[in-house]
Amino acid sequence: MENYYSSAARFPVGVDCIIFGLVGGSLCLLLTRRAFEPAKGEWSLMGGFVDADESVDDAARRILRQLTGLENIYMEQVGAFGEVDRDPGDRVVSVAYFALLGASEYDSERLEAHAAEWVDLAELPDLCFDHPRMIRAALEQLRAKISLNPISFNLLPEMFTLSQLQALHETILGRSIDKRNFRKRIAELNCIERTGAIDKSSRRGAALYRFNTEVYKTTHNFKINSK
Repeated sequence: MENYYSSAARFPVGVDCIIFGLVGGSLCLLLTRRAFEPAKGEWSLMGGFVDADESVDDAARRILRQLTGLENIYMEQVGAFGEVDRDPGDRVVSVAYFALLGASEYDSERLEAHAAEWVDLAELPDLCFDHPRMIRAALEQLRAKISLNPISFNLLPEMFTLSQLQALHETILGRSIDKRNFRKRIAELNCIERTGAIDKSSRRGAALYRFNTEVYKTTHNFKINSK
C-alpha cells in the first residue's frame, strides 16, 4: 500500500522575522538587502528556512540568536503566508514572527555582518515578495496587544520617562493619546514604579520609571488607556 505521506508535495518552509526596535526615539524595522537571487539587492525581512530537526518556533529563535547574539527575545507568531507564487525561487510557505528588540541590546557587529540596517517604520522602502503584507499583519497584532499586555517595555531601556512610554504607544498606535488619561492609568498600575532617579538629559529633569515584572506576575493587572 502506498504510503500516504510519500505522495504529498514537498517544499521548503521558511521563517520571516519582523524585528521592531526603538532607535533614536523612532520605531524601526531591521531590514537587509538580499545577497542572492531572486530579488538580489532588494530590501527584505530577516529570515531563513526551517531545519528538518527543529520546530518553526525554534527556527525563529535560531535566526534571532544568530542575528543579535541574544537569547529570550520577545517574539510572537504572526501567521503563515502561503500564496503559491509568493517566492519566485521556489514554492515556499513562510511563517512570520514579530520580535521586540530592546534599546542597545543587540550586537552591532553581528548586524553589520548580516548587512542588517534599522529603517524607520514611517519611511520603509519597497520590500520584496509579500513582506509588506507580513509587516502590516505584525503591526496590527502589535497594536491590538500593546494597551492590554506589557510588551512595550521590551522596546524601552530599563529606566524610562512617562513621556517616552507615551510616545512609544502613540508611535505604535499611529495616533495621539490624551496625556491626562494616560498618566492617570499609569499611576494606578503597581507594576510601573518610580525609581527615584532623574533623566538628566531632559530639560526639566523628568522622573525615571521601570517595569516591575514580579509585581505584574502577581497581579496581571495591565491596561493602559489609549484614548
